[in-house]
Amino acid sequence: MREPLIDQDPTDRLLLRSTRVVTPDGERPAAVAVEGGVITAVLRHDAPVPAGARLTDLGDDVLLPGLVDTHVHINDPGRTEWEGFATATAAAVAGGVTTVVDMPLNSIPPTTATAHLDVKRDAARGRVHADTGFWGGAVPGNTADLRPLHDAGVFGFKCFLLPSGVDEFPPLDPAGLHAALAELTRFDGLLIAHAEDPGIIGAAPQRSGRSYADFLASRPRAAEDRAVADLIALARRLGARVHILHLSSAGALPLLAAARREGVRITVETCPHFLTLTAEEVPDGATEFKCCPPIREAENQDALWQALAGGLIDCVVSDHSPSTVDLKHRETGDFAAAWGGISSLQLGLPAVWTEARRRGHTLADVARWMSAGPARLAGLAATKGAIAEGRDADFAVLAPEQTFTVDPALLRHRNPVTAYAGRTLYGVVRATWLRGRVVARGGAVTGEPAGRLIERPAGGR
Repeated sequence: MREPLIDQDPTDRLLLRSTRVVTPDGERPAAVAVEGGVITAVLRHDAPVPAGARLTDLGDDVLLPGLVDTHVHINDPGRTEWEGFATATAAAVAGGVTTVVDMPLNSIPPTTATAHLDVKRDAARGRVHADTGFWGGAVPGNTADLRPLHDAGVFGFKCFLLPSGVDEFPPLDPAGLHAALAELTRFDGLLIAHAEDPGIIGAAPQRSGRSYADFLASRPRAAEDRAVADLIALARRLGARVHILHLSSAGALPLLAAARREGVRITVETCPHFLTLTAEEVPDGATEFKCCPPIREAENQDALWQALAGGLIDCVVSDHSPSTVDLKHRETGDFAAAWGGISSLQLGLPAVWTEARRRGHTLADVARWMSAGPARLAGLAATKGAIAEGRDADFAVLAPEQTFTVDPALLRHRNPVTAYAGRTLYGVVRATWLRGRVVARGGAVTGEPAGRLIERPAGGR
């Protein structure tokens, strides 16, 4: 009989038992022993409860590793009305996400110097429900700041190749991109890039109005494909590490596959919205679906799933990019005027699982894409991303065959806007554990913020 989930002291000795535990070797019945917030063993399902340990029997609910989301725009400080550390991380743990890495833009100041990083950390301290780290930014004029930011613990450096949408985070031109990446190679830092070519987008038709087809035409696949090709060439020339953010164009996949075969150090992510939503189903005027790069056609989505299943795409992360309701311009439905971003931090796991199960994939696949892969990208694989001895006791407890209908008013992020509104999804997150403590249950946080501010591991990439 399932015992009720109760809050635990992280110093306690625990045993979590389920008929369905997702480990790096696949799903099986198991019991997971925890002490001091760390997994000490993964045992057979009927293993006796260690002396002094508390047992939580999850029955047939699935025990997954806590998700790691390396692409979250928290926007705090400076645009806290868009989101915020408290609300974003509450949404994260409500959705089974135990670790987030905050993007360096949309906050004021952006994370482009160590003094700005200090401001961000001060704003986050004591307010995060999930473990929280930070990306740095590479912008014109801050090449000298990159090494100090790296030494201060950021996980890597984001750049744009075209305007980002906010003036305080301008794009790098080709000379600036070369200078930044050359500097990063001196300490093997990681560049993460918004890959769209400004010239191709500048030449594309730019029309205002309610037509999603017009908006899609304004961000053609060729813009992504060209930018990815240019980044591959630069990474090859410099021997640099580059990660492609939020890939939506399947046209770039052959380029990435060829570069990998050559030994170019390039990785790539995609997002739940590109895997679960299609251009054909976006209603005209439905600006909650606007993001850049955009949601594309169903046949393009099929190719992304094939690349994900084959290992060419390394991970799936949210690109949670919220804004206030007014910035979506839902009263006019003008895609050109609306802020581009999908609010999905709390919904990524059920959204991906809903489509994955339809396509014949398993929860072990989902854990690989949404936990192990992002942990590896961030250099956190020694402590996060798997149910295995020595890892943090971070878990998501999922009822995979239970469904729910998305009500934006019940989500924990600050503004009630999401492209998933009204959709019925499989997979209810019953509880989330962070280092051996229940931090969310039934979609609500269970107590004071228990997350830590984390850094790139010393000596790690």
